[in-house]
Amino acid sequence: MTFGLDRLLADSTLRRPLAGRRVALLAHPASVTHGLDHALDALVSSGDVRVTAAFGPQHGLRGDKQDNMVESPDFDDPVHGIPVFSLYGEVRRPTDAMLDTFDVLLVDLQDLGCRIYTFVTTLRYVLEAAARRGKAVWVLDRPNPVGRPVEGLTLRPGWESFVGAGPMPMRHGLTLGELGHWFVREFGLDVDYQVVEMQGWRPDAAPGHGWPVLERTWVNPSPNAPNLWMARCYPGTVMLEGTTLSEGRGTTRPLELYGAPDVDARALVSEMQRFAPEWLHGCRLRPCWFEPTFHKHSGRLCAGVQVHVEDASYDHEAFRPWRLQALAFKALRRLRPDYGLWRDFPYEYEHDRLAIDLINGCDLLRHWVDDPASTAADLEDLAAPGERAWAEARRDVLLYP
Repeated sequence: MTFGLDRLLADSTLRRPLAGRRVALLAHPASVTHGLDHALDALVSSGDVRVTAAFGPQHGLRGDKQDNMVESPDFDDPVHGIPVFSLYGEVRRPTDAMLDTFDVLLVDLQDLGCRIYTFVTTLRYVLEAAARRGKAVWVLDRPNPVGRPVEGLTLRPGWESFVGAGPMPMRHGLTLGELGHWFVREFGLDVDYQVVEMQGWRPDAAPGHGWPVLERTWVNPSPNAPNLWMARCYPGTVMLEGTTLSEGRGTTRPLELYGAPDVDARALVSEMQRFAPEWLHGCRLRPCWFEPTFHKHSGRLCAGVQVHVEDASYDHEAFRPWRLQALAFKALRRLRPDYGLWRDFPYEYEHDRLAIDLINGCDLLRHWVDDPASTAADLEDLAAPGERAWAEARRDVLLYP
């Protein structure tokens, strides 16, 4: 299969509309060609694309910033001599001065298929800025590595944030190019928007079910996104960021495992199996021990659980990572009613709402976990109608059969 960037570089007719126009690139470390050349270097080397600026999202163009809420500065690229602007620093929306540096913005970002991944919100922000100033935006499309399934609570009105760009569920099942079309439609944007589509992407095909595991090298789109297995777990394990449990940052398997020094991992898994065994399908859970070298519980031995989705036991259609992680929270609350689970701290530029609520786009998940009388069916009733509605609403922006 061929990604959007490789198609643009290989076909001069696709580049022809860029002739005589100033071009900027929004990219990160995973913005590479099939041969692993970075998009910025490849576009400059093409000889007929005039690159005048570059932009970096959260974690930066170079991907050097480890944690959330660690900002990247602007700088001048030492090789190409162009300004590189940060969209995760003093500003998160392009300023007029930034917009003055280009006519067309190429967006080449590897997404993880999850609403909370901030590249989704950055795309909305650049589309809105481009609409305001008459700039063009092209997305050089890449796979959604977790494919088409839909899952999670739909973001409610008033809960928009940098981790909640619009009324979609946690796992949206779209590529970034398709999401751009949805943003244009949903928010009525008058913008010159185009997608350089992939060729040959088959989101339902094994073994990758979204990611071409035998054809393309995985490059971390952010420092704690080291592999496809993390991406599969992420729509659930990202909720750990809003808790006192470690999500495995500071280990070699971040966002594939979770735990804390005071957790009984075997009891937790047993309670999960008792409460909602149907939510454990499609993966295997393994009680384990780990000691983070940084971040939560740094230097302390944690008892935890690793979610395994990398072998033949993985069932793409049955695996529901958001429900699985919600179940872990519910099981812990049932075992330890007074456990200090919810972490209260500034999260993605929000200071007055709990991170767990921002992550879910509402406070419904937290209340479900904390309610001793709530059942698995209650959470299904909260999430399933929105999931069905989204599956229908996204239908007319799908670009790939």
